[in-house]
Amino acid sequence: MKNVSIVGLGKKYDDNVAVAELDLEVRAGEFLSLLGPSGCGKTTTLRCLGGLETPTAGTISVGEETFVDVNRGTFVPPNKRHVGMVFQSYALWPNRNVQGNVSYPLKLRGVKRREITAAVDQVLTAVGMQHLKSRYPHELSGGQQQRVALARGLVSATKLMLFDEPLSNLDAQLRLSMRSEIRRLHDTFEHTSIYVTHDQGEALAMSDRIVVMRDGKIEQVGTPGDIYRRPQTAFVARFMGMENILECLRVSHDNGQPEATLEGGLTVPAEGALADIAPGRHVGFRGSDATLAQQAPSAPGLRFRGRVTESSYTGEGYRVGTRVSEDTTITCFISDTSANPKQEKYLDDVIDMTVPQESLLLI
Repeated sequence: MKNVSIVGLGKKYDDNVAVAELDLEVRAGEFLSLLGPSGCGKTTTLRCLGGLETPTAGTISVGEETFVDVNRGTFVPPNKRHVGMVFQSYALWPNRNVQGNVSYPLKLRGVKRREITAAVDQVLTAVGMQHLKSRYPHELSGGQQQRVALARGLVSATKLMLFDEPLSNLDAQLRLSMRSEIRRLHDTFEHTSIYVTHDQGEALAMSDRIVVMRDGKIEQVGTPGDIYRRPQTAFVARFMGMENILECLRVSHDNGQPEATLEGGLTVPAEGALADIAPGRHVGFRGSDATLAQQAPSAPGLRFRGRVTESSYTGEGYRVGTRVSEDTTITCFISDTSANPKQEKYLDDVIDMTVPQESLLLI
């Protein structure tokens, strides 16, 4: 296992800054995901790690070896980094069978035939493809091709595994099984792994830590729980699916009790996690944190009344848009156990909702 150190990494294309002064430490044996929308710099960062892009600033070190030092002119070519890479497109050679695809990186390094055979047998067994080692890519399903690509990456890696959105070409059910498989192989082979994705569910399910990126910079680093429940910026909160983010307009101290007024004229006690609230800051909460007021105990928090203008059945309940003012609609989730759910349920109803104080996040 090797730790990865990235200091001041930059990559520019003419006047376009793809990665800007990025600093990141990846722990040995960690599974870390780079998460963000298209164009945020996550794939460029990964390609710099793999040697497929030449950085314009900064250093990259894996263990004791320096891969890149722009100031000193150091650049280790990709074939000498011993890094495993798994691509979105699989990139299998159509004229080589499974065994030939997986063994090829080792042949390029001049590894002895006996060692190649042992290594290839090990990884093909690990990914469940040993019985198909004589087949060619066109004879395999998409999931089987992805397993071959995984095996080739594993056999190449002595220090680091890199994954560039490897599941995006698979159907939904296969993606679920393959992300479990990738995590299992990571734990089995104990490589340091860096995984690029725009899919929040993948990152949350697989990662030890997540790096959320935006415009070539790091927005937040944390555990899946940190990123999901404690986003530090409005961008991270929205990207991780927090539907409701309301700006604080003012804070008053009527009757000695501090109270914040939010968008839509909603008020909430300025206490607990919201004790430091001030105009310009935001309060966020998830739709699933809202409960019908008649089903919730009377306790401090956010209470509001609104008319349901949107309603969609999700299988476990209803996702509803509740208009609380002319310019403000709050998304809520109302659980439902009806045997005959109706898509139009709650539409045009006026409902009272409450969000407990502990579910409100100051951003």
